[in-house]
Amino acid sequence: MDKNSVDWHGPWVALVTPFDAEGRIDEAAYRRNVELCIGYGCTGLLANGCTGEFWAQSMDERKAVMRLCVDAADGRATVIGGAGAITPGEVIELVDAAKEAGCDGAMVLPSYFVHPGPDDIITFYETVSDATDLPILLYNIPSAANRLTPGMVDRLADVKNVVAIKESSRDFNNFYETLVLAGDRIRVLIGPGGLFGVAALTVGAVGYVEGIQNYWGKDGNDIYYATMEGDRERALELQKKGLLLRQLIDGSGRNIYAAFKAAMNVRGLPGGYPRPPLQPLGEPHLEELRQGFRDFGLSVAERAAAE
Repeated sequence: MDKNSVDWHGPWVALVTPFDAEGRIDEAAYRRNVELCIGYGCTGLLANGCTGEFWAQSMDERKAVMRLCVDAADGRATVIGGAGAITPGEVIELVDAAKEAGCDGAMVLPSYFVHPGPDDIITFYETVSDATDLPILLYNIPSAANRLTPGMVDRLADVKNVVAIKESSRDFNNFYETLVLAGDRIRVLIGPGGLFGVAALTVGAVGYVEGIQNYWGKDGNDIYYATMEGDRERALELQKKGLLLRQLIDGSGRNIYAAFKAAMNVRGLPGGYPRPPLQPLGEPHLEELRQGFRDFGLSVAERAAAE
């Protein structure tokens, strides 16, 4: 199995997982967001990535969210189940659940919190791969887990079920070296498409996996479509706006996961509540987001859904 075993490309969205005020998964809100994101032109849906707050869910809930995403997508987009965990046994359980749910693949982080060496990480992925025949999407996010260096990805590209990587280091040199070393065997999608999408697509990325579509909508995908259609002016205009929007979301010390949901809520979209230890954003954060969106010409709701 390699990059040619799948047709993974385009703008993918890392879906939020909406919770209600009592902390329950809001299935209706999740389904609504899936419909919206497919309507925006997302070619892929990531269930329970970091943006989906997988770390705040039980194993049973994570499996339920994968089933929910597959059911809501109904074959209209690639669905990837997030299978991040510390031990290979936990990952394999989640990968098996992703396959049973009907996901097209599973996204696997290297172990986080602990600090395994490169050989340990390679063995970790080999163990997972040997236990499944589901395509595996590597996930490099050094801000939250152990780093997958380009040299390590070069080795992992030869693991039998590894077909792609979500490269979310926010380091373009790391992304590009990964593409050069492993792009002949696996598909390379950049993580922050709203920051580097145009450049990454231009040099050979097959797409990106982003969270911006949750609150920005179609324009978050049009970075991809404008670039691939050769509309450089529009692509760069959207890329600049994506950077400024991310600066708005990240501003004033806001936690990114709580801020994504708050941004959706102030726009009348189904963001819902975060789960503890995160708390819903209140004022003045909500007004900063409202005013920021107004400045960008984006609509806002009279009242945030999760206030």
